[in-house]
Amino acid sequence: MKILVIGSGGREHALCWKLAQSPGMELYACPGNPGMARVAVCMPGEPLDAALRIGADLTVVGPEVPLVAGVVDAFRAKGLRIVGPNAEAAQLEGSKIFAKNFFIQRGIPTAGYETVEGAFQARLALRRFGYPVVLKADGLAAGKGVVVAHNEQEAEAALETLTGRLVIEEFLTGTEVSFIALCDGRDALPLAASQDHKAVFDGDQGPNTGGMGAYSPAPVMTPALCHRVMLEIIEPTVRAMADAGTKFKGVLYAGLMIDQATPKLIEYNVRFGDPECQALMLRLDSDLLPALLATAEGRLDGVKLEWSDDAALCVVMAAKGYPGTYAKGSEIKGLAEAAREPGVQIFHAGTRRDVETRDRVRILADGGRVLGVTAKGCDIREAQARAYAAVDKIDWSGGFCRRDIGWRAVERDKESSEPAGCAAPLQ
Repeated sequence: MKILVIGSGGREHALCWKLAQSPGMELYACPGNPGMARVAVCMPGEPLDAALRIGADLTVVGPEVPLVAGVVDAFRAKGLRIVGPNAEAAQLEGSKIFAKNFFIQRGIPTAGYETVEGAFQARLALRRFGYPVVLKADGLAAGKGVVVAHNEQEAEAALETLTGRLVIEEFLTGTEVSFIALCDGRDALPLAASQDHKAVFDGDQGPNTGGMGAYSPAPVMTPALCHRVMLEIIEPTVRAMADAGTKFKGVLYAGLMIDQATPKLIEYNVRFGDPECQALMLRLDSDLLPALLATAEGRLDGVKLEWSDDAALCVVMAAKGYPGTYAKGSEIKGLAEAAREPGVQIFHAGTRRDVETRDRVRILADGGRVLGVTAKGCDIREAQARAYAAVDKIDWSGGFCRRDIGWRAVERDKESSEPAGCAAPLQ
């Protein structure tokens, strides 16, 4: 069987790493990256051309941009199997306004909001909401189109960069959780819960990013709470999309806020989270390929996934200046030594190879988020220690990372013995 993965980031590297463990298959990536090249054949060019050229039996879409642009529609028009929603269903991520209207119409618990256009309308809405408040750009923004303003000055600064149609949203308190499910248009299969770190600096300070690290399991997500999320959020969404004639077939990522064991939906993404995917792939004991095939073919009912009781944690190493302006081309050394740390996998997110001579190949930074240093351990504390031990062996003067990934889970472990995770099948 020939499998094609679309994308070039850390999420796609993690998917390739896991899919490469499936027996009897050939793995390709378009366009791929130097890390993915270790387990897959990397193909430049357009994904549809690549799929037709190799005769792909299944294609998995990693990033959101091609999904919103309609890559799934193009593949299905050619009769090709693909994991991902069509362009209409991808509006759940592609338009914050579409998504919020959908939540309200379908009775899905979410934060109060107003839709505005331009700074004048935004300022009126901000007066009604007060502070803190959340401002969101309507369209895709690579995880950086959301600003939490704690006062008028921060809101005005946000309006300098967030233009066009905006969502002004009630600020929710609690614990933020990433909850991902495979959906086949009718049924949904939950994955293990995870938590990410969106702010760029330690202590959740600074602007939002696409994610500076993640871990799984998420201690706040008891099996009962996971079951409630499925009943109140995921399953109603899948039914509503089907009732509207737009079946959602792909990966549905719910960003949740949990307050006193009550979940509210912050937003949807329509693909695996990044860096959550990196942690999840290390914990997944089952073969991923059969579940993805079932997703594409509409037969998830009865499919089960087995998860390790161990924890996994991903530390993102980013180029200095990210999420703002950053330089490309700095050399990264020490990757092989870092990867020898127990339980560690290093996923490439924004790198390129530079061949100086036959015996001298350099890995250079080529993006904002560049590496996902991911480790598995018996608990979050051990996974954290292993990940940072690997980080400390990477020689990269042009990069930085947060040093506190997983701090919430570590603190919770000190205070509580509640059961954690969402790994067991939910019935």
